[in-house]
Amino acid sequence: MQPRDTLSGLAGKLESGATTSRHLVEQFLEKLAAKPAQAQKCFVLVDQAGARAAADLQDQLRKAGKHAGPYAGIPFSVKDLFDIEGQVTRAGSRVLSQDRPAQQDAVAISALKRAGLVVVGRTNMTEFAYSGLGLNPHYETPLCIYDQQTGRAPGGSSAGAGVSVAEGFNVLSIGTDTGGSCRIPAAYNGIVGFKPSASRVSTKGAYPLSSSFDSIGPLAGTVKCCAIADGIMAGDVVRTALPHQSRPLRIGVLQNPYVMGGLQPEVSEDFERALFKLKASGAHVEDVMLDGLDDLSDNLKRGGIVGFEAFQHHKLMLETSAALYDPRVASRIQAAGQIRLAEYHQILDNRHALIFKFESMMDGFDAVVCPTVANIAPMLSELVADEDYARLNGVALRNTYVANFLDGCSISLPMHVAGHAPTGLMLTSKNGQDEALLTAAAHIFEILEH
Repeated sequence: MQPRDTLSGLAGKLESGATTSRHLVEQFLEKLAAKPAQAQKCFVLVDQAGARAAADLQDQLRKAGKHAGPYAGIPFSVKDLFDIEGQVTRAGSRVLSQDRPAQQDAVAISALKRAGLVVVGRTNMTEFAYSGLGLNPHYETPLCIYDQQTGRAPGGSSAGAGVSVAEGFNVLSIGTDTGGSCRIPAAYNGIVGFKPSASRVSTKGAYPLSSSFDSIGPLAGTVKCCAIADGIMAGDVVRTALPHQSRPLRIGVLQNPYVMGGLQPEVSEDFERALFKLKASGAHVEDVMLDGLDDLSDNLKRGGIVGFEAFQHHKLMLETSAALYDPRVASRIQAAGQIRLAEYHQILDNRHALIFKFESMMDGFDAVVCPTVANIAPMLSELVADEDYARLNGVALRNTYVANFLDGCSISLPMHVAGHAPTGLMLTSKNGQDEALLTAAAHIFEILEH
């Protein structure tokens, strides 16, 4: 298996003259041409002309010594719910397909473009980002990187983003995470997906699902790539390195049945192996329980906070255009219409109480860990019946949703043995501890690779 390209590696090649931005864009297009069926399912739009023009400009700026920074000229892809000037933001739906093109870039995408990175295309997604499985009946469904002959769900909602990175089409893709939509496709496809603290990166120009939970994060092959992209989007000083982990890590292992129940054998075995490696590295690993976590499902009936906020946004569109929706997405949003305002406010109160308990529990720990998802990517044939789809969608979202409810930051790292079904190790910390979590994750990423 060839080493995976990284943002830092490509930056070095650009700086030395070993490659050009135009060459990287042409390589991207060649990779798509080599796997046309998968590429068509990963991308709802490939902007060949725009990418080539942007790459040529970055090459000219670099030659003149006026490029924006070390990563200028590197191609990346964008989930279909981000505004890009001149393009229609469809959010994976037919409902918005006739909308006017965006007048300006989403804030997060604008930041990456100002740093010189080159948008090459828009990645496929679950309609309106409302599923953890990644299926899309309108624009087809990209196949999980694993067991493609059988055909497995890619994870969602940032389905095309996860698969495009896992396939090696591009080094970096930008997604969103409202209940796990960066981390689930990362776990199912053996890459890294980061969900920052929700307030860290502006969501302006990203099509909303839940104003309380929406966050914008990167999917990439390494933690460092995610940290670089996150830093640019958040407006930090552009990172070329993460701080060194100077002391042994303190890791809490969540033992609540809510996250540890019903693990598939592959996930359980990989998780135990990951914990063994952490302990062998000198990390302090301690079992912990979060009081109240096992009652979380009481706050998720009919979609909870996310469902309530999604229904407020979609109510009028459902009244006029329900037939254009994916029926599985429409039915979930419509069910949330039964949530009353008083119930919504009660869930918000419950959320604040659990956040307080979580932040108290986190004292002294660098992160708490559990499996990202309780299962490996399900076969598409398992998702034909609506009841099976609903059940497995719940399994996909169960563990990742915890960090969103806790208003924390969270990251999924690959923990499987090469060649086996991908699984993810999820690290979570409290709100605002993004850089510390990324530093710990980069250290653990290296431990798990050996």
